[in-house]
Amino acid sequence: MTVSRARGVKGIISGLTGMAIALSFSLPAFATDHPPLPAEDAQHWALQKEVDNIRIYTMDQPGSGFQAFKAVAELNVPIENLMAVMINPQSCQEWVHNCTESFAFGQGDFHDRYAYSVNDMPWPVADRDYVLRIRTRGNEQTGEVFMDLNATPGMRAELNSRVRVDRSDTLYRFTPNGDQTRMVWVQHTEPNGSLPGWLVNNLVVDIPVKSMQALEAVAQEEKYQGYRIEWAEDGNITAVVPDNR
Repeated sequence: MTVSRARGVKGIISGLTGMAIALSFSLPAFATDHPPLPAEDAQHWALQKEVDNIRIYTMDQPGSGFQAFKAVAELNVPIENLMAVMINPQSCQEWVHNCTESFAFGQGDFHDRYAYSVNDMPWPVADRDYVLRIRTRGNEQTGEVFMDLNATPGMRAELNSRVRVDRSDTLYRFTPNGDQTRMVWVQHTEPNGSLPGWLVNNLVVDIPVKSMQALEAVAQEEKYQGYRIEWAEDGNITAVVPDNR
């Protein structure tokens, strides 16, 4: 494989695994005809890589040539900082590899929004774009925040110059622990185009590590300090706002 092609494939996978983090807005997920994501505590997760505070696991999926992955990390930032990054639609371009465009669109509120993004690919690989419909929920009693993200490709017209990713399912769970946050990231994606499953599976081990390292660094920047999470009477998260109290 040439260097340019290898870089192109790597960029595709970075977009598949990284884009979802950048936008924490949501709508109920569409019903799908493919298996749900494997549970975090499923027995068949196999540890593939451990780098500092990050561990990456993979699992084969029925009827698919592409593995699901689970990334677990203890990030050295409080959950409020991470949520401040998540509510900024442009943050994708700050830390996700090759993300060149991202924004929320359509009607909705904190819990219910669509997100669109573009992942730049080196020539001759076509750019990939994503339309996501996401649920965001929380638990005031534990302080946890959950995000369920599902590709909904039909919500925006496709462009001839870009390849639409039409199947991707993701779960994020953020658990506060003082000034640190435990993040669990479970994802399974079926990328479009002729990409060998073994190559994709090798890359999904490395990309979550780089993404989590970048997220931790970005969340420590000054502009993401001084936020707080607001909770409703029923204990669900309602907003992430500057702490002006």
